[in-house]
Amino acid sequence: MPMATTLLLPHPFKSQNPNSKFPTPRYSHPRFTCCSVTAQSRSAREHLLALISDQDRGLITQKDPARRASIVEAIDAMAALGAGSITTGDSLSGTWRLLWTTEKEQLFIVEKAHLFGTRAGDVLQVIDVRKRTLNNVITFPPDGVFFVRSNIEIASPQRVNFR
Repeated sequence: MPMATTLLLPHPFKSQNPNSKFPTPRYSHPRFTCCSVTAQSRSAREHLLALISDQDRGLITQKDPARRASIVEAIDAMAALGAGSITTGDSLSGTWRLLWTTEKEQLFIVEKAHLFGTRAGDVLQVIDVRKRTLNNVITFPPDGVFFVRSNIEIASPQRVNFR
């Protein structure tokens, strides 16, 4: 069974619900330095964002294998550009907004929210590398939330596994 692919990019998190109280990142450090953002990586990032911009977090992609393959290829290209960098350090800690995923359970909840008389709002991951925690959060405005708590382990300088 293939592993789910999820795209979480460093975006300043602004909840769609102004009354929400999600944690803010605990560590202050730049996500990128001027040396780490090359023209090539910037171009790859823009290409990937363009590919996912109309995919409704991955819901549309489920029915389009060619588009899914293009997106996964673009993610792999970005990973190749970052080969050798450490992506599992403190800079991973924070609140991340889900932009795209192949993870079936998250997509199911987002797609079927209307059956419960609501709609899905933000889909987030709150990661704390030092505490080894990862929390998946799906919001349902105005005050609903689906929350899954898990632990993470650093598998390599570029990979985190969760359980």
